[in-house]
Amino acid sequence: MQVAVFSTRAHDRQFLDTANEAAGSQHDIRYFEAHLNLATAGLAEGASAICPFVNDQIGPAVLKRLSSQGVRLVALRGAGFNNVDLAAAEALGIKIGRVPAYSPYAIAEHAIALILSLNRKIYRAYARVREGNFSLDGLLGFDLHGKTVGIVGTGRIGITLARIVSGFGCEIVGADPVESAELRTIGGRYVSLDELLACSDIVTLHCPLTPETRHLIGPGAVAKMKRGVMLINTSRGAVVDTRAIIDGLKAGKIGNLGLDVYEEEGDLFFEDLSDQVIQDDAFARLLTFPNVLITGHQAFFTREALQAIAETTIANLTEFEASGCPLHPVSAERHVWPSAST
Repeated sequence: MQVAVFSTRAHDRQFLDTANEAAGSQHDIRYFEAHLNLATAGLAEGASAICPFVNDQIGPAVLKRLSSQGVRLVALRGAGFNNVDLAAAEALGIKIGRVPAYSPYAIAEHAIALILSLNRKIYRAYARVREGNFSLDGLLGFDLHGKTVGIVGTGRIGITLARIVSGFGCEIVGADPVESAELRTIGGRYVSLDELLACSDIVTLHCPLTPETRHLIGPGAVAKMKRGVMLINTSRGAVVDTRAIIDGLKAGKIGNLGLDVYEEEGDLFFEDLSDQVIQDDAFARLLTFPNVLITGHQAFFTREALQAIAETTIANLTEFEASGCPLHPVSAERHVWPSAST
């Protein structure tokens, strides 16, 4: 089957080609560096499937164009599907496949890296020592032991993170419409989102982006949090209202902020913009805070995760070619997340 891969980087070629070869080189894969949009959709001419990345926008117009060219499958190389108009795809008869799980360890471990780096000011200490400054002023942290970690979203990533922080001796609380027995086995307990926000010293987000979770962390949620809370987001950028967290940082309500995702990241992340002026004023404002640490959507970026993503993507393509349905189809079912009360 001919496949058009968009938003391609060198690692995409490496891992997808290896997985395709391992599966018998069943698919003719064409790679394009361009993001998928209405202007670039024509690159998929002749392909039966496309393989977009997280910041490619697959709305009704793009799907209609793809359908007219013979595309019958959108094989997402990630778990999230918030960038696809599912209703439009269904109406056009286009199937959607995804990678439901690849490495919960990659994401959870990166969240821990953000927590430790922010708490012990590792990023600031590194810069100081390289300049010969060995002063400890401004580098004071706190023991993680005994602190309460609130995990919003207790799927595989959230549970993996819970296991890690339990090793630090943290108290664990979780919020999720679908509760996991594993969290209780670890020693955690479920509470309402409001209670989680009010009692947690660290709040870490691991929920999907749906209409219900968009701006889940907004002004009302920030108001509920402990003063000086640490907020970590490695899920999807739009789960957080950027303006609300900027206000929270300015007021001292949010004591530390770690982000691997950003709601307007499509124009920033995965690109080298080092010789340009960043035009996003909200993002530029975040960079001015000394207690904010941002990475460019790299939490997934481990060898193990990339291998699993590639293998699952190839498996989706192979199963679709054989049966007309990807191995891991997207379900339209949604679990309702309650917003923080005001």
